[in-house]
Amino acid sequence: MAEPALSSRTPLDGTIGPVGGPHDAGVVLREERLPGLLNLRGDATDKGFLAAVSKAVGAEPPVAPNTVVEGKAGVVLWLGPDEWLIVTPAGDETKIAAALEKALAGVHTSVVDLSDSYATLRLSGAKARWVLSKGWPVDLHPRAFGPGHCAQSHLAHANVILRQLDDTPSYQLIVRRSFARYLWDWLLDASLEVGCRIETA
Repeated sequence: MAEPALSSRTPLDGTIGPVGGPHDAGVVLREERLPGLLNLRGDATDKGFLAAVSKAVGAEPPVAPNTVVEGKAGVVLWLGPDEWLIVTPAGDETKIAAALEKALAGVHTSVVDLSDSYATLRLSGAKARWVLSKGWPVDLHPRAFGPGHCAQSHLAHANVILRQLDDTPSYQLIVRRSFARYLWDWLLDASLEVGCRIETA
């Protein structure tokens, strides 16, 4: 069988398996295949910057720490006072980066495509919060962290951007490619007590 094209490979190709698991597993784990990831830097007090991003993405970048906004073209995660991560559908990152650069022409800013540098996992299920809490130092209690929130920290020894997607709860974990296998294996090990079902994207 022919090898997949390099552009279609993910950091965990050839390492995930076996797919499946207990129907009543406490968590479900899967890799999200190749979403676009754009790092955006700019001045959050500059109305022109905010308006230009809104024009390109469909939403102004959030200014409240550790929050997320959803636009027509992507989801914008707050990473710092002047830094955001835009998560786009797979394959849309080049088009959105070009739209941002056009809208931000003349504005002091930067847009960098990080899509090839990261892997994206999803952990969901009734015990997902419990599993993450084994290695995540940020409070994940629903009173402190819920849908619409994100944070950067270390999960075990991997630097992770964590976003809660819904109340299931489901979480999106964005990690550097070189740590993807380590994080996958850590999540499997941390889930042994509650059972883990592996799904394909």
